[in-house]
Amino acid sequence: MDRVDNLLARAREQTELTDFGADGFLEGLRIFVKALDEEAKLNEMGRAANDGQILMLLGNRLQVEDWYRRHPEIDEQEIVAPLIGLGLPRTGSTALGILLGEDSAARSLRNWEAVWPCPPPEAATYNSDPRIALMEQSMKRRAKLFPRMTAMLPSTATSPTECQTIMGLDFKSQLLHAFVHVPSYVEWLNHKADLVPTYRYVKRVLKLLQWRCPPTKWRLKNPSHIMFINALNEVFPDARFVMTHRDIGAVAPSVADLYYELRKAYSDEVDMIALGDEIKTFLELGMRRMIAFRDGGQEHRFFDIHFAPFQKDPFPSLEALYAWMGEMLSDSARENMKRWWYGTPPEGRSYERTDPAEFGLDPATLHVQFSFYSSRFSPPQAA
Repeated sequence: MDRVDNLLARAREQTELTDFGADGFLEGLRIFVKALDEEAKLNEMGRAANDGQILMLLGNRLQVEDWYRRHPEIDEQEIVAPLIGLGLPRTGSTALGILLGEDSAARSLRNWEAVWPCPPPEAATYNSDPRIALMEQSMKRRAKLFPRMTAMLPSTATSPTECQTIMGLDFKSQLLHAFVHVPSYVEWLNHKADLVPTYRYVKRVLKLLQWRCPPTKWRLKNPSHIMFINALNEVFPDARFVMTHRDIGAVAPSVADLYYELRKAYSDEVDMIALGDEIKTFLELGMRRMIAFRDGGQEHRFFDIHFAPFQKDPFPSLEALYAWMGEMLSDSARENMKRWWYGTPPEGRSYERTDPAEFGLDPATLHVQFSFYSSRFSPPQAA
């Protein structure tokens, strides 16, 4: 029995379920596991953590399929015109997602339900679900393992999160390679993988989550959607997009630093220059694909937010976004948003940063490489 077959068997044994649904996920799983074994240079903790993550994803997939088998009416749910946040990472999208998640009239994907979507949540216990406490414990362990993460990504068990974990159920997700150096998997994901089935599975899980727990008006976010925007659009053709922007000279080092924080716990041999190259390639490819999509007749579906004014005061941007959507920003939502924004300690928004030169990143060179982006969207350069 090879490694993948062993992992599949362990997931079936742990859940006492057997049906993974359509087997398209196996291609990504096999490529990822092979890359882990041959390229990632994992330490003992890295091997255990990645196997644990794979088993979690496989177990969740088994449970999702089991709920659909027993309740086929779930598929009658509709996901209508979601607002999807995307753009370059480290551009304020986390704060924007959390603020939008303070509006009870809309639905966000919360950390705890992304990690444990089954059993699907129920409205009566949504705010007291025991998985929230489990997620809080998990995040405390994460903070010890990745000391700067709390400042890099301020978040709680109930905070909105990215679609990465749900995409991981199809084993086509940046969630998988953020923690490890797996260039063959990255090359396949970015250039060869078909992400349409992945986004269909995301929609499948969203239907499950809203089945017993409205509202059904979704606010989603994932910066890496820029890489796969055409596949995303095929599955969510009525989606609207909010795109965040920031000076590339600040973005690229921040993304590299985040990946470095994750990878150094799982490998004792992190190549920081290779990591910087990986980040530059991802950011340029994703943004070129995004601009091509917008230029292809989709500009009207986008609302743009710039990092600097948003960080100074997010509420003018939020008010303009709601007006663009044709929705009202209620007094209660506004007060909830203010409570979070002004209640977050300043030290929670700052952390000790790694020198960009250690990743081979130079802001001046980045500004030249990404002039196609800055000339289009004009994000002001960092002081």
